[in-house]
Amino acid sequence: MKCVKVPLKQLNDTRIKLMEKGQMNMEYRIKACDEFGYIPINEDIDEYEIVDMELEPLKRVAHNFSELLEDELSKEEIENLRTSFDTIGDIVILEIPDNLQDKKQIIGDAALKFTKRKAIYMKKSAIKGTIRIRDLEFLSGVDDSVTIHKEHGARLKLDVKEVYFSPRLATERKRVMENVEDGEKILDMFCGIGPFPIVIARNKNVDIIAVDINEEAIKYLNENIKLNKLKGNIKTQCGDIREVSKSFNMKFDRIIMNLPGLAYTFLDIAVELIEDGGIINYYEFSDSYEQGIKRLKDACNNVGKKVEIINTRKVKSTSPGEWHVAIDGKIKNN
Repeated sequence: MKCVKVPLKQLNDTRIKLMEKGQMNMEYRIKACDEFGYIPINEDIDEYEIVDMELEPLKRVAHNFSELLEDELSKEEIENLRTSFDTIGDIVILEIPDNLQDKKQIIGDAALKFTKRKAIYMKKSAIKGTIRIRDLEFLSGVDDSVTIHKEHGARLKLDVKEVYFSPRLATERKRVMENVEDGEKILDMFCGIGPFPIVIARNKNVDIIAVDINEEAIKYLNENIKLNKLKGNIKTQCGDIREVSKSFNMKFDRIIMNLPGLAYTFLDIAVELIEDGGIINYYEFSDSYEQGIKRLKDACNNVGKKVEIINTRKVKSTSPGEWHVAIDGKIKNN
């Protein structure tokens, strides 16, 4: 390997000059021995002494997922691949398009190498059914779908094959938590493994009832309550909120409705159970806020109440032109 030979005391200044001029070969390590340093270069340079030295090659570090696939996939295939993915604890979930299914193992292995997580899975279906789960296929690593995800100081245990969880809602959960006042009575109508209740209860002095129809989700929520050492301020119930709510003998200061595909069908229950002046955190899939605002207003009008919209925001993109939107409404008795 061609190198510039310089006295050790000049090594760093020379290195900087060569880098600035693009003359340094960045694929090999600089070598220092005796009183001289040896800097790898791309070509001869007149003003320096040039010698041949055996140097150690640098390990090439991929700066992104795509770089690991450059030798395996074409440029067009890499462009078609969604290189963003969900990381849940030490598990990564990929979305691989149909035209790259024959290379899913290569992609999975590259994801394992890049992320250094325990297991790589691939989405095999959309979220489906009343218990909101999707089919996953194991690709690389260790086929263990149970993990512990950390979020805002909370620890959330789950099985990614048995329950739905989105790490992309972390900012939204924090935002809701920060708006909660101590002393609130809260109902989470579709709680899953409990990310909203756990994050809120760790930071606020509140009473929460958390409901979900998925038995596995409630099982993990109960584990998460213990895992986060929360005592008594979260009560869990498994079942359809429409049936479970019939046993409630109280109203709530806040109701969380994060079931964006179907939450609108339960607005009548939420409006009935909300305290005068209480907040409904309502979510749906839409291209705008107008549809959700109208649904909230109609549900209130049906029972002689009114709603003040206090906040709207786009939580995340779900498809081109469609968003997971959040609408916060303060419900008041007329």
